Amino acid sequence: MSIDYPLFVSTWTFGKPANEQSLKVFQGGGSILDAVEQGIHVAEADASNPSVGLGGIPNAEGVVQLDACIMDGEGQRAGSVAAIEGILHPISVARRVMDNTKHVMLAGDGARQFALAQGFASVELLTEERRTEWEQWRVQNHPPDNHDTIALLGLDSTGRLAGGCSTSGWGYKLPGRVGDSPIIGSGLYVDGEIGAAGATGLGENVMRYCASFLVVEYMRQGLHPEEACSATIRRVIAADPRPAEELALNFVALDKQGRYGAAGTGRGFEYAVTYPGYSQVLQSAALSDTDVGPEGGNRR
Repeated sequence: MSIDYPLFVSTWTFGKPANEQSLKVFQGGGSILDAVEQGIHVAEADASNPSVGLGGIPNAEGVVQLDACIMDGEGQRAGSVAAIEGILHPISVARRVMDNTKHVMLAGDGARQFALAQGFASVELLTEERRTEWEQWRVQNHPPDNHDTIALLGLDSTGRLAGGCSTSGWGYKLPGRVGDSPIIGSGLYVDGEIGAAGATGLGENVMRYCASFLVVEYMRQGLHPEEACSATIRRVIAADPRPAEELALNFVALDKQGRYGAAGTGRGFEYAVTYPGYSQVLQSAALSDTDVGPEGGNRR
């Protein structure tokens, strides 16, 4: 199938409308970085999505804390915010960190104060639906199985790459918990000469292996993006004593040649691909304990 540009690849079914907004922004004259940022806005503003932004599941104290990062393949520039409260679009705050400061990451109240100083409005992110669920959780104390993320990768016709990642994190997490999503090389990595990768799933397991960076390194070795995602998962499966299905590892990847792919543990996961004339949700490759191969070595 012939691919036109720009090309956008993102995690989960809610990545499809985000991709489509990215395409619209780019076709309207925005850069690939603008397109990624504003595509992620769609997921961040969707109150029905418990995984990202407004309407995200709060922490154990009933406070929504958000994580996000953005990365530009040109010059390996990056910006990130972690555990930020009361700001609707953390992806845009992350971009301001990248564009307007000498830092890469700001966290907690420092990130919030920076956002307010940059003109971002203070917003109540906890919806009544999530508040009710949180109150029920406090009584029942049954943690939800929710730790999804939007990771969105983009490539234009000149070969310029960009990526972004945004999440409300693990539902009912300990206050201050930060997962992989705002960590460059864990939840997201972009190498302007090779490709980009993003993660979703259980952040603790992504962080411990610098997994998105590893996906890009496998692409550097010549692997197709899907196989790079699979090779990374096989390597983690081999190193980690837990069953693969408990690791909750999922990756999307895109290389500079316009090839893309995804892989996840268990039954895999759904991811979205969009370019002019095409926008679909696809099923990723799926890996289990039996899929440990040469890249992974022998399971401990």
